Amino acid sequence: MKYLAMLIGCLISLQMEAQVQDAWIYFADKENVEASINNPITILTQEALDRKASHSVVIDARDVPVNEAYVQAIKNSPGITYWAKSKWMNCVYVQGTVNDLEALLDLPYVVDIEYADKDLNFPNPQPIPDKFRVLDQPQGRTEYNYGAAANQIEMISGDFLHLQDFTGEGMIVAVMDSGFPNFAGNPGFAHVVDNGRLLGTFDFYSRTTDVTGTGSHGVQTTSDIGGYLENQFAGTAPEASFYLFRTEYGPSENPREEAWWVEALERADSLGVDVVNTSLGYQAYDNANYDHSYEDLDGVTTFAARGANLAFEKGMVLVTSAGNQGNSFGTVATPADAIGLLAVGAVNNLGNYVSWSSRGPTVDGRVKPDVMAKGLSAAVISSSGVVDFSNGTSFSSPIIAGAVTCLWQAFPETTNAELMQVVRESAHLYNNPTDQMGYGIPNFEVAFNMLSGLAQNEYMLERFVALAPNPVKDQLELSLPSHYNQVEMRVYNLLGQPITQMNLTAGQSTVDVSHWTKGAYLVEVKFPGGRIQSFKLIKV
Repeated sequence: MKYLAMLIGCLISLQMEAQVQDAWIYFADKENVEASINNPITILTQEALDRKASHSVVIDARDVPVNEAYVQAIKNSPGITYWAKSKWMNCVYVQGTVNDLEALLDLPYVVDIEYADKDLNFPNPQPIPDKFRVLDQPQGRTEYNYGAAANQIEMISGDFLHLQDFTGEGMIVAVMDSGFPNFAGNPGFAHVVDNGRLLGTFDFYSRTTDVTGTGSHGVQTTSDIGGYLENQFAGTAPEASFYLFRTEYGPSENPREEAWWVEALERADSLGVDVVNTSLGYQAYDNANYDHSYEDLDGVTTFAARGANLAFEKGMVLVTSAGNQGNSFGTVATPADAIGLLAVGAVNNLGNYVSWSSRGPTVDGRVKPDVMAKGLSAAVISSSGVVDFSNGTSFSSPIIAGAVTCLWQAFPETTNAELMQVVRESAHLYNNPTDQMGYGIPNFEVAFNMLSGLAQNEYMLERFVALAPNPVKDQLELSLPSHYNQVEMRVYNLLGQPITQMNLTAGQSTVDVSHWTKGAYLVEVKFPGGRIQSFKLIKV
């Protein structure tokens, strides 16, 4: 029996080795890193450089493209099918048998393999160098007749922003979705196309600029941000400019879609995008071995969550759907679990929770979804250019994304972390969040007024921790609002690994960071009552 068991084990092992597997292949280095950083216009657009400069975002090795010679060598390797790449994490996403994938480790510049099937990963994989993984006013007012979209916009006071002449003008939004058929010919987007505000398109599946894709989901989601039909419909940021990225392949579910999603984020960052909407989520795949468990959804583990946190560090605001699995899997999927984004759940026209909207908390106890918006019978513009209605957190997300875009237009000096936190704090359940609705329905008039105070240093003094210097070398000084006796501070690197945890008392506290390695960190300060302020810290 012992020998029979050994034989069966060997046969199973051989069968696994013969099956085609999905995996990320990580590289050891990049070329021309120093020259690229010293002359960043060679790797980033001027729009990207301007956005990073305005928010003190560091340009580093992760902004440098993947070595194309390495990519080509992987493409030419026996038995390997190439699908995607990530400059932030310095890797490619491929398929092949275990033997063919393991053979890539013989290449001198390949340092690690991460299988989509987590059972194939070693318990203690070779670490990937930190520097290549996650580390570190409008002219004239337009009066809108919102038509069918009135309820969903007025529910979050998005109309208030429009009345202040903040409609998204000058802001750049990227929408990542499954398809945008007939976008250029759709009357609901004629104002975007005719005014040169469709800035570009790309399909990461076909590697072309044709984003027809599979289905019209992207047309509908984009309409809730930038759509406009006179006296019938208006999105929450109708004057914004757009990039459209197809990252989803409708007929199947595969982790390569996470890889395309991160690659699209990287392109968005390099193009100077301000806000990204993604009405997509990943948890279950056609191959059940690739599924994400609840334990995986801790905000830092999945490839999509790691990419989302990097995009946060790079200065963008990401808004994503919480998911529609409230009656099945239950909790939010990825990237909605990520620390560095706003996940949006669904309510009905009365502002009540819809049972299929994915809930929180995350496995590590964080509030998710962050906020809520209308997702039951949400008004959209169809691919044929008429007003229609659809269900899903897919539409809650862009409704919020457009409002965030207008709010950031009003306060461009605000960092992405401050902006997201103010949106959370404006929500009606902020002091008593629930698993179903997170912090609740945001009020963008309240958020606008809060940021008006912040601009005058009143809101900052009363509500936020002051941190200096940033970047920091040796000693970090934190000034706390005087009316808080004690707060809890947790620091993570952006791989999600805890660096330190401490309690701070009112007044000013000093933290010795001289022994920390250089790079970027995520700092969370938890106030009495549960409010959390998050921001990034650069150690030099």
